[in-house]
Amino acid sequence: MTGSLTVRIRQSLPISLDVQLHCAPGELLALVGPSGSGKSTVLRTIAGLHHSGTAHVSCGDSHWQDSEANINLSPQQRRVGMVFQHYALFPHKTVLENVMLAIHDSPREERRRRALEWLARTNMTGLESRKPAQLSGGQRQRVALARALAREPAVLLLDEPFSAVDQQTRRKLYRELAQLRLHLQVPMLLVTHDINEVQQLADSLCLIHRGKSLQQGDVQEVINAPRDKETAKLLGHQNLLPARVLQNQPSQTLYELESGEQMSGPPGELASGSAVILLVPPTTISILDASQPGTSGNCLRGTVSDAVGMGDELSVRLHLETVTKALRFRVPLHVARQSGIRAGVTLDIRIRDTDIHAIAAEPG
Repeated sequence: MTGSLTVRIRQSLPISLDVQLHCAPGELLALVGPSGSGKSTVLRTIAGLHHSGTAHVSCGDSHWQDSEANINLSPQQRRVGMVFQHYALFPHKTVLENVMLAIHDSPREERRRRALEWLARTNMTGLESRKPAQLSGGQRQRVALARALAREPAVLLLDEPFSAVDQQTRRKLYRELAQLRLHLQVPMLLVTHDINEVQQLADSLCLIHRGKSLQQGDVQEVINAPRDKETAKLLGHQNLLPARVLQNQPSQTLYELESGEQMSGPPGELASGSAVILLVPPTTISILDASQPGTSGNCLRGTVSDAVGMGDELSVRLHLETVTKALRFRVPLHVARQSGIRAGVTLDIRIRDTDIHAIAAEPG
C-alpha cells in the first residue's frame, strides 16, 4: 500500500499559489475552483512537470520535492499516473502500444501482458490494435486511464478527464471509475468545475480560488457548511440572508433577520449578537397552501419575479417582502401547476430549520 500525499505550495509567479492539501490512500480528493485558480498547476507540480517557488510534495515516506532540502525528483522518479483533459495519446501508436509505453524496466512480453490486463479492466478488450483517431472520446479516455494505471502509480492525477466527452459517455465513465476505485489504494486527485461530478465521485473536496486553498474536508461537509461567504458563493450557494444571533438554546439557535423577523436553525456556537449570513439550501424551502399561510416556523412571504421551466422542474426566484434578498429554489412542475406559480404571484414559504447553516459575517 502506498502512503498519503501531502502537498504545500507557495509561489508568486507565473501565478500566485498558496495551497495546502492532504490525500489518503484510496481517497479521491476533488480540486474545485474557477478557471485560472491554479488547480492544474497544483497537479503539474505534484507530477514534477512544473517547478514552484517553494514546494513540499511527499507521498508516504518518499519526498518528491522539498525546496528547503533541495530535493526535486524528476517526473519519471515520482511514480505518478496522470490523465490529461485531452488524453495526450500518441496518434501514430496503437492502443496497446500507448499503454505499454507507460511500463518500464520489464521485458516486452511482460509489458504486453500487463498492458492487456489494464485494457481489460478499462473495458477496452478487442480494440488493442486501433489508433487513437479510430476511437471515440470515451474510448480514448479509457486508454489514457489504462496507461496511467499501468505505471502502478503511487498517486493518480485526473485533470478534468470527463470534460471532453458527452453526458451519456460521462455517466458510463463515472461508473467505470467508481468500479476501478474499489481496487485502487492510492491517493487520487480530480480537477473539475462540476459540483455534481464531485458529489458522485469524490470523498473529499479542496476549494481553490485565486491560487489559495480555502477549505478542505468531506464533500458534503464543505458543500453544506462552507466556512465563509466567499466559499459559499464559489460553491454555487445563492440563498444567503443577513441576520444576527438572537439567542442560543440547547435545541436550536434563534436568529433575527434585518426586517426583525425571527428564524430558527440548528444549535450553533456563534455568540449572541454576532452578525451572520444564513445559508438556506433550496431543498429546505417548501410552499405553503395559500389559504392557510404559516404563522410560525421560519415562514416568509414574497413575490415570484422569475419562474422558468427546467426539464420537469420550475426554477423560481422569490423576492421577499420584508428582506432585501431573493430566494431561489426549484419546484416539481406538477406542484407548480397545482399552486399556480408564475411571475407576479405571491407565495408563502416555510424554510426547514434543520439544514440552515450560519456563517460568521465579515467585519465591515
